[in-house]
Amino acid sequence: MPGIDAERLLSDLDTLRTIGAQGRGVVRPAFSAKDMEARRWLAEKFADAGLEATIDGVGNVYGRSRKAGKALLVGSHSDTQPTGGWLDGALGVVYALEVVRALGEDPATARLAVDAISFQDEESRFLGCLGSRSFVGTLSPEQEAGAVDSEGTTLAEALERAGLAGRPRLRADPSRQAGFLEAHIEQGPHLEDEAKQIGVVTTIVGLRNLRIVFRGQQNHAGTTMMARRRDAAAALFDFAAAVNREFPRVAAARSVWTMGRVRVVPNAPSIVPGYVELDLQFRDADEAVLDRLEALAARLVVEANARGTVAVTLERSRAPIAATRMNEVLRKHLAIAAQRHAPERWVEMPSGAFHDAGVVSARLPAAMLFIPSVGGISHDFAEDSRREDIVLGCRVLADAAASILGSDPKLSTGV
Repeated sequence: MPGIDAERLLSDLDTLRTIGAQGRGVVRPAFSAKDMEARRWLAEKFADAGLEATIDGVGNVYGRSRKAGKALLVGSHSDTQPTGGWLDGALGVVYALEVVRALGEDPATARLAVDAISFQDEESRFLGCLGSRSFVGTLSPEQEAGAVDSEGTTLAEALERAGLAGRPRLRADPSRQAGFLEAHIEQGPHLEDEAKQIGVVTTIVGLRNLRIVFRGQQNHAGTTMMARRRDAAAALFDFAAAVNREFPRVAAARSVWTMGRVRVVPNAPSIVPGYVELDLQFRDADEAVLDRLEALAARLVVEANARGTVAVTLERSRAPIAATRMNEVLRKHLAIAAQRHAPERWVEMPSGAFHDAGVVSARLPAAMLFIPSVGGISHDFAEDSRREDIVLGCRVLADAAASILGSDPKLSTGV
């Protein structure tokens, strides 16, 4: 089996970390100057590894193997949250680079073709998983035309500023690519809590996003008696309490829900709010559970309206994302490699976060590998993983890649 160069792997991760570094974290949002600097650096590293390197028209960095035969696509994303950690996405991209080099340096695997990729905007500055959506052909003209960031910059403007407007866009090639492997930090506590070093992902959770709007009557906070108020914020607080009280009764063990965005109008201390928006997101790996949670949210809206003082409406704030099962045969290769390198210290598990692999699976067989996150922390400057876990994860991924490509590709991916 191919042997990775641990020092080289960690050095590349440390170098990528310096591009956009702020304290312990990284600020590299999609299409920012630091993001594009990182993408140019990655393209150079891909080329140095013998790949044909391209940055396409949505910013995907693609390294195409020059070797004949079926190829395995490996990668993740290198953009970050507005205040992000140094490993979220970057780990899987540098793993891909190291897998290319490791297999190429071993005479037993040197003939095998591995493509590497860093997808753009997985973190949703404009549109979640923008690069992978484009790559598999599910990015619609309407989605692209309507993509605007939180500051009002359109995607078209960002592409122009980054020098990408008009460049060709790459597409997945199922006739050539046997499948896709993505490695990632877990971004949760389960591996660390269970003293495991490797997670083989079974399912990427589905998610639903609802927007609940409360319309009352704006009024003076000093002269409007409590009995006469039509307080939209008070109705919001009642609804949020009902969600946290009722959702556990229909949720599954790994269901999660978040009320992470509120808009209060006019948001002033001396005014009774007349208008409030609440965004409610919930996730689970089982579509039936998601259906139950959505139906319950709708019932809570009906009950809120029955109180009569504030009008409450509900709508989906974006299209649902269905839960995605990872390819069973690719998973088996990852599991065998995990058992070889971390006997009894690995586990099969669902992913609570969404990833590019969930998008790519619509076009190519896909599977994922996790390594532990220290303290279960991610999307924060404190995000970290132990170096021994980083190295181990890459060894497992390289082993699995060699195993997949060393088999009959049609048999190995089930297609």
